[in-house]
Amino acid sequence: MPRKKSLFHLLILIFLMAPSCIIGQVKKPVKWSYAARKLSECKYELHMTATLEKGWHIYSKITPEGGAIPTSFTFIKNPLVTPYGMVKEFGEMETHFEKLFGVEVKQFSNQVDFVQMVTVKCNVKTNINGKVEFVPCNGKECLMPQENNFSIAIQ
Repeated sequence: MPRKKSLFHLLILIFLMAPSCIIGQVKKPVKWSYAARKLSECKYELHMTATLEKGWHIYSKITPEGGAIPTSFTFIKNPLVTPYGMVKEFGEMETHFEKLFGVEVKQFSNQVDFVQMVTVKCNVKTNINGKVEFVPCNGKECLMPQENNFSIAIQ
């Protein structure tokens, strides 16, 4: 009887540890960095840079209807900050026909720098907070849409 009890406890232990093993294997192929670059006394560029593991890509923020989920940015309103223009993309854009969606998609591998221009009330220190939403993919799979919150200091 003790042997069956030991086996039962071992199976319970394996069952309880399985989720932590699975969680430990979550793929995070995109690393984000954030910075503000001062252009003049009250104007800044916000840089939101994605660095991707080899073989992975994220989609452009501009994608045709019916295509992949685009990378998007949301900024939390701050009365000291006024964004102007659209978020621009700087990187080596790849374009190809994606059979899955039936449209031509635009994507970035390796690294892409997204830049938003802002005007800040002069001589203030503040943070610009927001989030980026994106979908990392490789030739075999796409991960679930991911969100990354950020805070960029303006000094």
